[in-house]
Parts: sequence; structure tokens; C-alpha cells
Amino acid sequence: MKIWPGTAFPLGATYDGAGTNFSVFSEVATRVEICLFDDNGNQTAIDLPEMTAFCWHGYLPNVGPGQRYGYRVHGPWDPPSGHRCNPAKLLLDPYGKAVDGQVQWNEAVFPYYFADPERSKNDLDSAPFMPKSVVINPYFGWGNDHHPRTPWHDTIIYELHVKGFTRLHPDVPKPLRGTYAGLAHPAAIKHLKTLGVTAVELLPVHQFIQDSILLDRGLRNYWGYNSIGYLAPHNEYSSGGQAGQQVQEFKQMVRTLHERGIEVILDVVYNHTAEGNHLGPVLSMKGIDNAAYYRLVDRQKQYYMDYTGTGNSLNMRHPHVLQLIMDSLRFWHLEMHVDGFRFDLAATLARELHDVDRLSAFFDIIQQDPVISQVKLIAEPWDVGEGGYQVGNFPPLWSEWNGKYRDTVRDYWRGTDRTLGEFANRLTGSSDLYALTGRRPHASLNFITAHDGFTLSDLVSYNDKHNEANGENGQDGANNNRSWNCGEEGPTDREDINILRARQQRNFLATLMLSIGVPMIAGGDEIGRTQGGNNNAYCQDNEISWYDWEHADHALLAFVSRIVQFRKRHDIFQRRRWFVGRPLHGENVSDVGWFKTDGEQMTDQDWQSGFARSLGVFLNGSAIPTPDSHGEPIVDDSFYLLFNAHYEPLTFKLPTGAWGDRWVKVIDTSHPIPDLREGAELHAGDDIKLPSHSMVVLRKVA
Repeated sequence: MKIWPGTAFPLGATYDGAGTNFSVFSEVATRVEICLFDDNGNQTAIDLPEMTAFCWHGYLPNVGPGQRYGYRVHGPWDPPSGHRCNPAKLLLDPYGKAVDGQVQWNEAVFPYYFADPERSKNDLDSAPFMPKSVVINPYFGWGNDHHPRTPWHDTIIYELHVKGFTRLHPDVPKPLRGTYAGLAHPAAIKHLKTLGVTAVELLPVHQFIQDSILLDRGLRNYWGYNSIGYLAPHNEYSSGGQAGQQVQEFKQMVRTLHERGIEVILDVVYNHTAEGNHLGPVLSMKGIDNAAYYRLVDRQKQYYMDYTGTGNSLNMRHPHVLQLIMDSLRFWHLEMHVDGFRFDLAATLARELHDVDRLSAFFDIIQQDPVISQVKLIAEPWDVGEGGYQVGNFPPLWSEWNGKYRDTVRDYWRGTDRTLGEFANRLTGSSDLYALTGRRPHASLNFITAHDGFTLSDLVSYNDKHNEANGENGQDGANNNRSWNCGEEGPTDREDINILRARQQRNFLATLMLSIGVPMIAGGDEIGRTQGGNNNAYCQDNEISWYDWEHADHALLAFVSRIVQFRKRHDIFQRRRWFVGRPLHGENVSDVGWFKTDGEQMTDQDWQSGFARSLGVFLNGSAIPTPDSHGEPIVDDSFYLLFNAHYEPLTFKLPTGAWGDRWVKVIDTSHPIPDLREGAELHAGDDIKLPSHSMVVLRKVA
């Protein structure tokens, strides 16, 4: 087969309508073969004829979409120096845009023989056991698709799993359940619109592998945090096939969600790959240029630095690794039309040498990129390395999963000794974490639960994790999920316990929706999804993790939908600037006020007094500042939020003076479904009784 020199860029396989250009980076290679495979697995190997700037490239006429391929890289085999080239290993294209098949766990895919893992070199051909990269058709009819560009302050995120969301959905046709097409089905979108969310955050959809250790236990990699292809949508979520159809189907899904005003955010895993440590398989980058792609141990380069707990960490100091990540981000935004990214274990991306560096090269590149700097950027601001907990320390463009919000709100509602001052900070946007770095309240992405940990239903139902099905003797998963414990003070009657558990779910969700910042709902929490107490269901691709639509809690769904709509109707809960604690724009009361149960304002001594379970919060909607300080203020209703985390009812006295003369109740979490029709008027100085573990919202009558 004739091959032409082609071009070094773009990297990957690029079809132009007449043929395909192939290009792969390897600084260490001495020779690179492109291997083409037919439907029967027969291989045709051709040397790439040119190398430009360490990119090996060639152009094959008449090769087009659907063609399966891989690389074989010739070069040094010298693990102590960090080099692991071996042409016996077929390698996936790091820039491949589609992958056909999954790894078959044969000894041939490993760099060593099992009998001698530390010293041997395995020369078995891995091609029969490897998935193949696929040339895709880049053309798609986007029509008038456009990014919804929902402002951050209006954003409500729903974290979901592409497969789990529709796998058991009775109104989605069976062939589409658990696929990109299933998520785009009208029944799935109807639920999202009923709930009122503005964006879906998809658990990883970059191509990932099924780990051998899980398959041996009869389990599967459900969450997908094991990427091996940063430009390829995961093939198992395609209803139409794996020879490039997954790309078309993903684009169709995005276009359909955009038509309904829903943004698509991807959970991306650029901190490590599925190739693991020195005992892991050779699937792609490890065999292409190991020392360039991975962080290796100084003076022991046969071993890998591991800041992620997965065996390896990508080498963010290398320009081609940075290029790969940036090219991936731009591809998903420009070609696949996604609207933003949530970066898994993002602190790892900031590690220049050893310490986490907020001004690392990765963040510099993001900052100056004219495309990616304009999309939604969310950091999971920690990793497992030393100094890896970095909540509040990311640059101004970034929003962060606010782990301190999660912990504080959980502790408050379960009655744990957590100061009211910290609860107040979390409720009003966590200015103590973000204001001093030039960020706005949307920097705080607030959440109570996420994929990692208990579901909300389990959070209020279990005191201990139940991960027996994972086969790890209960050693996996966090030991302290800050679950709700009835304790000695709580009810003992089963019916009362169930009532209180349901109320606690409403308390958590109402607090989340009425906090300043960007709320994120963990998929299924709104319908009472349970994992039976499993707080680490990463390997449970089954009914433990899939959304149980048959037993959905419709009352809870109605509650959440109404609270979401309530938030969206009131600018006071979607503030774009911080509270300042003093009167603004000629007002005679502060923009926020804090009160005790007797209706008197909190004093410095009260804030310092330690543990308390009750609080009144006044939010002044009369003069909400706009981002442009020179603009007219936004006018909204004012509200009084009352919190009672005690095991007993509490009576609150409404404040007197200029805070408000007349009030009406608009939300009461002691009721299963909020009746947003307003009740009887209350007046300044009146008493209002809150049941145990409940929250009430009053609206000021003008």
C-alpha cells in the first residue's frame, strides 16, 4: 500500500474526504509503524515515512472512516532509564477519536512475563487482545446548534451517569437504554426539564478500560475513571456500533440537549491513565514515549509517581502532554460542542515538581487559551498526594467542588459540633475561601452528595458503609461519610425514623438550593435512589448503581422540582456578588442579617460561643448589586430563613424594627411537598414554632 509523507499536524488520524493523515508524537522512537486491521483482524503494517519535530507521520490515500488501526513503536527498551518501547505491543493512538473493542486480559498486553515481572521483557504480540483505534467521519450536521451559555449564577448542575440514568428507565426503548441516544430520548430530557436543572455533568465518557482485577471478581469499571483515550467517546455507551458511530451519537445527544437549553459538562480524568504503574499493561502512551507522558521517580525511573492512587500520574511538565490535554479540551468543545469540564483530582494537574503550584504551566495555558478560558471550568480541588487538599486555592477562572460546604452542611443537620460561623459562611457562598482571590460566589460549587460516597437516601439511613459487594472486605470507601445518625436523642419508633429521614433529605436539598453559589444535585437523589449503603459503587455496573425508576420517590421529586423553581424565580439566591453585612443603596438594614431564636441579632460573643443548632438568616432582596457596580441594583423579595437542627421543636421570635413588619411562610421542610401558596400573615415579634429537624422560609410582605 502506497503511503505519502503527509503532515505532522494535526496529530491523530485525520480524514479529508480522500484519505487519512496519521501522526503520532514520540521523541524516543527510532521507527513507527501504522498497522491497519480488516474486519477479520488481519494486519497490514506500514512504516510512517516522515518525522517532523518528533511527530511521525504519513498519509494513506483511500483510507477512510471505520478503518481500525494502531501503532507499533520501535525504540529503546530500558526501564531503569524510563523507556519501554517494544514493537510487539500494538498501541492505541493517544489522539484516536474512536475505539473499537475492549482489552482482553492476556499476558501479551503486559510489558513483562508473569513469571518474572521485575526483569523480563515480554515479546508476545498483543494485537489479538487489544482494542483498535478507528478513523472517524468528522462531518456532522449541527444545523443551528448553539451553546446555551447559561450564566454561572443561573446554573444548576445535575451529575449523572450516562448508562445508569436510563438503563432501567421504562419509557426509554430497550435498545437505547444506557446509551448516549438514551440520554437524548424525550423521556430522559422530560425528567431533566421537570427537575429544572440547566446542565448535566456526565461521569467520564472518555474511552476507558475494564480493569482485569474487577473482571476477575465478576465486576466492572462503572464510574469510568480509567481513561485511555482523551479524544474518544466511550464505545460501550453507543447504541449504534463502535466503528465511529459513537462519535455521531454523542454529537446527536449534545445537539438534542442544547435544543432544550441544557448544557453538557464532562468529568475529565487528565491526571492519570489506565496503564497503571510498572506492573500495569502497555496500551498506548507507555509504549509510545513513557518518559515523556508519565511522572517517573527520580533515580528510579522504572517506577511511577502516583498522586492519584491509581498507579501513575501524567507528566504535566512536558509540552506534548500539555498539548494533548489542551487539544483534547478544544476538540470536545469545538468539535463535540460540550460546554464545560470538571477536572478529576485537579490538584494533580498543578504539580510542577512536588508541591501543588497554583500558577503551574497547566493553569497558565488555560488562562491564555482563547477557547477554553471561556468555558465552564470546575476543579475537584484535591488529590491523594502530600498537600493535595486545595479547596479555595485555584485561579480566578475556576469554580471548585466545595468539599467544605458538603462537610459543614452535613455536620450541621446531623447535629455535630460545627460552629454557626462556618455554617453561615457556607450558606452565603464561602467568601472566606474565594473572595480574597478575586472570585465571585459562583466559584463555590455546592453539593451535599456526589457519585463518590453515599447517595442522599443512604446518607440519612446508614451509619456505616456496606461495601461487601465490592469484594474488598469493606476496606474501600471513606470510613466517615458524615452520615446522619439518630443517636440517643433521636426517635426510636420505625415510622418516626422514616418520617425524620425523609425530612432530612428535604432539609439537605432545600439548604443546597437556597445557598449562594452553584448547586449540584447528585443524579437520583431527587427520586430517593439508594445503593444499599454502598459508599463506593465504582465497580457496580448493575442494579446497585442504576437509577431505580420503578421505586422513585415522587413526593421527593415534587419537592425538589418546586425548590429548584423557587430558586430560579428569586435573584437573592442567585447573587453574583458577595454580601457585605451593611446597608447598601440607601437601605436602612444590612444586605444580610443573623438572628438568634429570641429575634435578637447575633453578637460577636454568640458567634464565638461554639456549638449551636438554630439560626435565623435575613436576606435583603431590596438592593442586590449587579456585577457592574455602576448599574442599577436588582430588586427582589426579602426572605427570612429559619433553621432548627435540634431533636426537639423550637420557637423562633420574628425580629422587630426595620427588618420587616409582615411575613408569610413559603417553604416548610416538615411537609413532604412544599405548598408554595402563601399562608397566613405573621408579624414582627410573633412566635413561629419549627418542628425538630426542619427549615422554614418566610417572605417579607412589602
